[in-house]
Amino acid sequence: MKDVKGVFRNLEKMLQQASWFDDEWEIYNRGSYLQLYKNNWFNHNQGGIHFETFIEAPQIKQKSFPVCMHVEEDCPNQSEFIREFMALEGDRIKGWKGYKTLENNYDICRRTMPLNFKNLEQKLFEEFNRLRVLEASVEKVLLKL
Repeated sequence: MKDVKGVFRNLEKMLQQASWFDDEWEIYNRGSYLQLYKNNWFNHNQGGIHFETFIEAPQIKQKSFPVCMHVEEDCPNQSEFIREFMALEGDRIKGWKGYKTLENNYDICRRTMPLNFKNLEQKLFEEFNRLRVLEASVEKVLLKL
């Protein structure tokens, strides 16, 4: 089994070196679990708005893992935020290959990817770049609420 923590360390470095990454972006990396978010997204305790992926024992066993966006309970007006955000971005997300929009609690969208370690850091970087384009709509809805 390849070193998942090494994959996530490399992904963190790639994200930090991206042209769009600035002082407002934050990364929470717990080794086999990573969140990307902006500092005003109520995610200081990892329970706000964030993009997330993880490769832990169940994912290794299933040979697949998720890349997702969450709006969890630390987000003020959570249900209203989700409703407004999905009105803005639902169609775009549904148009992305492999992504599903979800209607349960805080799971905005999810893509399940096969766990093969060939170019894994690059694939994850591409997915986080895709999710990152949702930033403007997150900011717009936060300002409105």
